[in-house]
Amino acid sequence: MSFREETRGWLDANCPASVRQPAGPGEGTGGGRRATYPNPEGKLWLDRMAEKGWTAPAWPKEYGGGGLNQEEAQILGEELRAINARPAHTGMGLSMIGPALLEYGTEEQKLEHLPKIIRGEIWWCQGYSEPGSGSDLASLQTKAVGDGDDYIINGQKIWTSGANFADWMFCLVRTDPDAPKHEGISFILFDMETPGVTVKPIQLISGMSPFCETFLDDVRVPKKNVVSEVNKGWTVAKRLLQYERTSIGGIGGSSQRAKTMEEIAKDYLGEREGRIADADIRDRLLKHRMNDRVYGLTMRRSGEESSSGTAPTFLSSMFKLYGTEQNKDRFDLMLSIMGSQMLGWEGDAYSGRELGTTREWLRSKANSIEGGSSEVQLNIIAKRILGLPD
Repeated sequence: MSFREETRGWLDANCPASVRQPAGPGEGTGGGRRATYPNPEGKLWLDRMAEKGWTAPAWPKEYGGGGLNQEEAQILGEELRAINARPAHTGMGLSMIGPALLEYGTEEQKLEHLPKIIRGEIWWCQGYSEPGSGSDLASLQTKAVGDGDDYIINGQKIWTSGANFADWMFCLVRTDPDAPKHEGISFILFDMETPGVTVKPIQLISGMSPFCETFLDDVRVPKKNVVSEVNKGWTVAKRLLQYERTSIGGIGGSSQRAKTMEEIAKDYLGEREGRIADADIRDRLLKHRMNDRVYGLTMRRSGEESSSGTAPTFLSSMFKLYGTEQNKDRFDLMLSIMGSQMLGWEGDAYSGRELGTTREWLRSKANSIEGGSSEVQLNIIAKRILGLPD
């Protein structure tokens, strides 16, 4: 029996019917110590996929992963999409800190953290940006001062996604204040329940609060929690940003099939001879779908050409730039399709889908800022991919 046939059979037997539908309110997939599961089958799906190692299919089996090669992982993704299965687990653990630990972590760190990520037991957040250090991240001022076997950390992080729900943070701290700004930075991990950690959510125009301020006051963290070498954290940080940008660049896609934009357009604009009545919207949708297809093929080709099949390169900046702009274009198209019905904030005059799409449209604007702004990505593409002079 081929791997595809085995995978299809296992998914048919183990993927609950309810997780083959779009997630309902509160049905998140981030996991963590405080996770709740309004739909018990969501937790069942996570547990089954984690036991198989398929929440992280390409990670080594010794850490709980699936141990699949690139072709097998691609087949798994195709079969999940074929049955409209929602992701069993998502988050920064799988997309960011996990891959970084595989590349830079000690064996002790891998054994401690990777299995918990795979099982969805820990929600991670990122301690990078500071009030005065955003695009110029290396100017960060959060300090870590040695005290025996520990560091004492003091400082503030901002735009910390999901910090109010997170269990652990991966954080950049300055361990040598006298070194040049790109040096003297260390990459360290700590539990968010450590005394001295305070989180304050930031409310956005979308009405959501996915970002937070995080205050660190005399936070004591073991030195063994430093990833890679002390004062060499910038190398880890840059690699992790590549993982993040690759992840953000893929936000326009989904393993699940909800209503397509074409179907929604027919609902709002009507049909003429089986086609969307508005010719301009038809043209814009066609161009958007063509760009989606080209983008997907480019990402696939890049993965197939990668020597390792796992670690991203500077191409992640290209994917991040194009993916976020494509996502913004998608919601601008939705605005043109739904018209004033996508400008509501609350009330019975608007459906749940309309209100949700409005908030997603507003949220999509942040995609071109987080993980490095589009302007930063253009500079990286110019220098590192095209080889243009500074």
